Amino acid sequence: MTRVTVWNEFLHEKEDDAVLAIYPDGIHGQIASFLEKAGIDTKTATLEEPEHGLTEEVLANTDVLIWWGHMGHDRVEDKIVDRVQKRVLEGMGLIVLHSGHMSKIFMRLMGTSCDLKWREANERERLWVVDPKHPIAKGIGEFIELDEEEMYGEHFDIPAPDELIFLGWFEGGEVFRSGITYKRGNGRIFYFQPGHESYPTYHHPDIQQVIINGVHWCAEGRKTYPKYGNHQPLEKIGRK
Repeated sequence: MTRVTVWNEFLHEKEDDAVLAIYPDGIHGQIASFLEKAGIDTKTATLEEPEHGLTEEVLANTDVLIWWGHMGHDRVEDKIVDRVQKRVLEGMGLIVLHSGHMSKIFMRLMGTSCDLKWREANERERLWVVDPKHPIAKGIGEFIELDEEEMYGEHFDIPAPDELIFLGWFEGGEVFRSGITYKRGNGRIFYFQPGHESYPTYHHPDIQQVIINGVHWCAEGRKTYPKYGNHQPLEKIGRK
């Protein structure tokens, strides 16, 4: 069974009653609830736990890490970022949601600023499926319609994605690469844009299905880590 850890900084819910009303158990609790219903072994971790809840033991027992962050990016300790990066390179999957694009771990793995345009205007978003054959799009129609979402717009300062699965269009006219994948080392990475804290995005059945699909896809990363460093020859070296 795939083992998932849902990480959320869990700050908005403590400071904003409107966010708490949408996610009474936290964003991490909401995501964990629908993953568990899908039969996925799920645990949660938050910023203010010791080691941000991401101990060596927790990560060693995590096949896919889901990351939601916003207010507390700078509070994530670099040693934890190092630890997560190492596990991704070894084969742990990583799903980065919404404002996690500016998290230390995503920026580290991308090597760019990961910046973008944004706007909070309660506007409609239509997520077009541009790669319907991809496993992450399984069970999704031609598009997903969201009544309200925060606008993220191009240019998105990221390396060219390995795969583009969803292209978001916003009521104000912008477009965005809303669902993209990468491979880093042995690990698979899926970035998915929807999920602003003040909207009930993670209650939407299609958004839930995409994240469930993303977990299954990310869990398929290679688990055998190559050996590096000095290496003994396989054949005899030298002339006769």
